[in-house]
Amino acid sequence: MASRADNIASNLNLANFSKATELKKRIWFTVGALIVFRFLSFVPLPGVNPLIMETLYDQTRGGILDIFNAFSGGSLQRMSLIALGVMPYITASIVVQLAASLHPSLAALKKEGESGRKKLNQYTRYGAVLLTAIQGWVLASGLEAYGASSGLQAVVNPGLLFKVGAVISLIGGTMFLLWLGEQITSRGIGNGVSLIIMAGIVAQMPKFFGNLFEQGRTGSLNPFAIAGVLVLIVGVVIFICFFERATRRLLIQYPKRASQNGMMAADRSHLPLKLNTAGVIPPIFASSLLLLPLTITQFAGNAVSPDSTTGQVIVTLNQYLGHGKPAYMVLYALGIIFFSFFYTAVVFNPEETADNLKKNGGFIPGIRPGKNTATYLDYVLTRITVLGAAYITVVCVVPEWIMAETGMGTLFFGGTSLLIVVNVTVDTITQIQSHLLAHQYGDLIKKAKLKGRLR
Repeated sequence: MASRADNIASNLNLANFSKATELKKRIWFTVGALIVFRFLSFVPLPGVNPLIMETLYDQTRGGILDIFNAFSGGSLQRMSLIALGVMPYITASIVVQLAASLHPSLAALKKEGESGRKKLNQYTRYGAVLLTAIQGWVLASGLEAYGASSGLQAVVNPGLLFKVGAVISLIGGTMFLLWLGEQITSRGIGNGVSLIIMAGIVAQMPKFFGNLFEQGRTGSLNPFAIAGVLVLIVGVVIFICFFERATRRLLIQYPKRASQNGMMAADRSHLPLKLNTAGVIPPIFASSLLLLPLTITQFAGNAVSPDSTTGQVIVTLNQYLGHGKPAYMVLYALGIIFFSFFYTAVVFNPEETADNLKKNGGFIPGIRPGKNTATYLDYVLTRITVLGAAYITVVCVVPEWIMAETGMGTLFFGGTSLLIVVNVTVDTITQIQSHLLAHQYGDLIKKAKLKGRLR
């Protein structure tokens, strides 16, 4: 028989939504913050001519910069204040989490709870500032080199002053995005940084469909290919939704306890283990690590003579590790698999879970509490993570291969983009449902208090 909570959850509707004033405030705040993010993507860097920048970007279209541009919502194409987006923060968080797993002092900070988490977040912000400064300097230097080599000078007054101003502006833009993401998380709905990344990807959606149908109108793509692309997108979305909701439920049993009528009853519950415990983190981490060196080499290559040894190394790296190349896709797949296991190990600790079960008197039938339970949880988690890593790899790499073979070169169609959009959307909807459920529970409590006073 369904519980009262299940009945309430199944009866969530728009009428209940209209009564939840706190939820509406949170949603409006989130929408307003994302609008601010979109406005910032159209504010150019000081000293940059946006019209010439558009022309320069079109000359380098189809490379690794397209990925950066998609995650930043077109900000890189316009060379705005937030051209680097939140990717430096994502890369810094990778480094900090790896260090927290390997360095004893950082690992001790991780175990301190909320205070330790705040210190690690502070280290991540320092790392984000450092990476933004490095990438901003390379970006400004490469922008000047692009203009000198192509005859189109996007920088009005090249020189040291422009580079310093560009680095300061980019640091300010990235830090403002991080602050905006934190405000969305605390005062809005959903994870702020994830929503900013999703908003940047979704902003490219109209352009993607426009280009797709324009290619069909000009005859470069036949109608059957367009229909196949649309069917494939729908199929990938359904595939992602199915696997994201897949869980392995482990039966947890508790000792028999005396009930009110004197009967001895044993409590049972389930420990749900998601097939994809790591979520969207593996493809974001893998793409971030590939973005950092490739972006530096792509911009630095314009300031180095191609006949020199350094120039030949840079050309070779860009040739073999370019977007859609076999070496890039192999490294991308290996990065996704590695971070699937790594991040799963970070967010789920079998020993800690086994200790908590033992303290509460719970056990898995047939498995002894303590070390044996931790070993069994690790065994089950490893097996389902293999399936989860394979699923994410297929979703992210297969569309990349299709784009490379067909030459469509559209990032919204990429599996990484669809995975981020679907995951963030599902997570946001889940949080909205949780707020609605809490609101209805509050109404029930108020009604119960009112009836008690009337009696």
